[in-house]
Amino acid sequence: MATGSVRDRPASATSVVGWRAFISLVGSAAAAWPFAARAQQTPQPVIGFLGPTTPDHYAPRLGAFREGLKEAGYVEGRNVAIEYRWAEDDYGRLPALAAELVRQQVAVIVASNTPSAVAAKGATATIPIVFETSSDPVEAGLVSSLNRPGGNVTGVTNLSVEAGPKGLELVRELLPKATIIGVLVNPTSPTITEQFLRGLQATARGLGMQLHTVPASAVRDFDMVFATLAQLRADALVISPDTFFSSQSQELAGQALRQKLPAIYVNALFAAAGGLVSYGGSQIETYRLLGRQTGKVLSGAKPADLPVEQATKVELTINLKTAKALGIAVPSTLTGRADELIE
Repeated sequence: MATGSVRDRPASATSVVGWRAFISLVGSAAAAWPFAARAQQTPQPVIGFLGPTTPDHYAPRLGAFREGLKEAGYVEGRNVAIEYRWAEDDYGRLPALAAELVRQQVAVIVASNTPSAVAAKGATATIPIVFETSSDPVEAGLVSSLNRPGGNVTGVTNLSVEAGPKGLELVRELLPKATIIGVLVNPTSPTITEQFLRGLQATARGLGMQLHTVPASAVRDFDMVFATLAQLRADALVISPDTFFSSQSQELAGQALRQKLPAIYVNALFAAAGGLVSYGGSQIETYRLLGRQTGKVLSGAKPADLPVEQATKVELTINLKTAKALGIAVPSTLTGRADELIE
């Protein structure tokens, strides 16, 4: 028995020492795991999305924006987060909303129209800003030049303002005798208003048309707008490419149809809602490019050196049902050029 007890002691001691060493090793590893996991995790960058209207109105554009982000390697909820701020058609709220995003120290601010971009630029000179605009961003004071923006701002433009004069030509094709043209503008968006009217005026003179501007910055203004157009005996209405008007496509198209007034607007949603014609830059292409530009900035590109991109696709949509209701015979030369016909 003595021999057995002598042999048992070293074995027992060895087991205890080994077990303690194992426990110590596991404990050290367990303590180290959270630190290692934290070291491997990189905080998701946050995009601050500054929108002038409502998320419902922006649904198709947001889908295209996310597609562009994905093309650049970023997926919302996976490796990037997005904080949304919506002005709900009140442009006066944009500076405060932009300041909110700055306080949150987002990685980049996406400004989804000209007033949003102006508000964002006024709120920060350091956080990168990527804008979408229909206007000339150099004239608007957003960038120094298209190729070398300078500062902390770059973005994407579309051809909606440039499409304005062509819109008047479309009116002439549809209504050969039209001379009195109402132009709906948003006075709280002066940059787009000025550039759009400047482009229309030369074409109007050449076509023998008289332009009459009517302002609206809230839905409550629309009744007065259409009453004024009735007093003017306007032959047609051209709507400036402002995001507020896009968000009210249904209301504007409905009132124009009730007043028997042919109307044209840049956004395809307008014709889909019952407007006669939509002609302007593709919002889907524009917002896909906006997502890609944003992804480039998240990946380290400096806005100062990132050229402003231009969406070049222009879409023509004609609502033939509305044309029939207005007694307008759409020429085949025009239907043949349309991207979409609504019947």
